[in-house]
Amino acid sequence: MTPWPAWDGNDFEDLPNLIKAQGKTTTDHISPAGPWLKLRGHLDKFSDNLLSGGTNAFTDEPGTAINVLGNKGTDTVANVARIYKAAGRKWVIVGDANYGEGSSREHAALSPRLLGGVAVIAKSFARIHEANLKKQGLLALTFQNPDAYDSLGAEDRLNLTGQDDLAPGKPVTCTVRRADGSTDTLRLNHTFSESQLGWFRSGSAVNLLNQSQAA
Repeated sequence: MTPWPAWDGNDFEDLPNLIKAQGKTTTDHISPAGPWLKLRGHLDKFSDNLLSGGTNAFTDEPGTAINVLGNKGTDTVANVARIYKAAGRKWVIVGDANYGEGSSREHAALSPRLLGGVAVIAKSFARIHEANLKKQGLLALTFQNPDAYDSLGAEDRLNLTGQDDLAPGKPVTCTVRRADGSTDTLRLNHTFSESQLGWFRSGSAVNLLNQSQAA
């Protein structure tokens, strides 16, 4: 595999919300196994199952996402993610409470990274999945006010600012631009240590390890 790209030093702006997952969302909802296991060694094909078991709060249907950059129609989560990536648009996932509970399935973090995701924002995370997201260079963030989850609409755009000043215990500012043009500011918490922030800046934990070995 080609190493994930390092963070480019810029804030993440105008991010569409790929899916707002509603209710229990385990790693088997995020990255189902079963017949998909035969594709486990081919990450790109395996990633077609991204969140195929997750219920979209906007459609009440599992495995669907709304293409807000196109005709506002629905498609599979993976297909919409690929459309965004092809358009050069980074995106986020919004999750409910204890997002990513269940088995420590690394593909549940690999697939969002492959398909262009930069952050997962949830009410709370299962500990192992949160760690896996961090290792792949994704921002794992939690709502300071859990009620903010309910306020996010399908066509909202999110701006995550202050990545150049990220520090342990320091919240991230998220400016939400609503479909009607109004804005709202959310505070997002994280549990990154200083060494884990190095994973984010380098693009992944493996990237940072390779850099350290080459030094």
